[in-house]
Amino acid sequence: MALDWKDALGALRADLPEAEENIDNNDESAETSSADAREKLHIVVERKGRRGKTATIVEGFTCDDDTLQETARVLKQRIGTGGSARGGEILLQGEWKEKAAEILRAMGHSVK
Repeated sequence: MALDWKDALGALRADLPEAEENIDNNDESAETSSADAREKLHIVVERKGRRGKTATIVEGFTCDDDTLQETARVLKQRIGTGGSARGGEILLQGEWKEKAAEILRAMGHSVK
């Protein structure tokens, strides 16, 4: 008897110890560790040295580069803008202070 692939996946998922916690989570949500939750992030909007263009900078990350890149990817995707991440900072093109703070709080970060 061949099982439907959804039934087979559900049976495998039920065997996992953290199955109840991860059923409703999206792939876009970045997992945060206890170290990420303790860090205070600061969001600054700048125009200096950017030829009049506005940039939103999120600073204060103490995580590794891979986690920073993943957080930046999710943030840029949800806002719908370009940007970059390096050196413990995420740069977003445009003025997105309130929306970035809201998304980061939803991801479990502490934003000032």
